[in-house]
Order: sequence, then structure tokens, then C-alpha cells
Amino acid sequence: MKTVTVYTSANCSSCAKLKRFLSVQDISFREVSLEDDLELKQVLINKTGRMGLPQTNIDGEWVVGFHIPELMTLLNRRNTNEQQSSHYRK
Repeated sequence: MKTVTVYTSANCSSCAKLKRFLSVQDISFREVSLEDDLELKQVLINKTGRMGLPQTNIDGEWVVGFHIPELMTLLNRRNTNEQQSSHYRK
């Protein structure tokens, strides 16, 4: 099983969509809120070179934003229902 960690903030709509998507896909993940942790925010920027959220680490590989094809590739899964995935992009 892959180790999935999602870095989020409270007012991030893409973060909410990502968490909902992972839950519906029955993918276990650990959520780390960046709300009050400026030091951790800087660590992520240094690692990924990006400031956007969500940031997802899947076994050491990073996805910045809510990008279903990238997520599914790193999770070694095939998204067979394109309509379902488009629901999470809204």
C-alpha cells in the first residue's frame, strides 16, 4: 500500500475536493494542516518549488494541486469513470 500525505489549509476548495476524491476512491491518507505552521510551509516550498495547495506526497513523489491523472498514475490506479473524476473538478 502506498503512503499518501496531503498538505492542506482550511479555506482551500481544491484541498476539500482532493480529500473527498481520495475518500471516494477508498485511498487512505494522512492530512497535515498548514494553517499555523509557517516553518512547514517553507519546507514544502523548498521541496516542491511551489506554494500552491493541496500538496500531496505519494511515496516520495509530489503532486501540487488537484490533478486526478497524476494522482492515479502515482497510485498505480486506473480511473475508469471519467464522469466521476470530472465531478471533483467543479
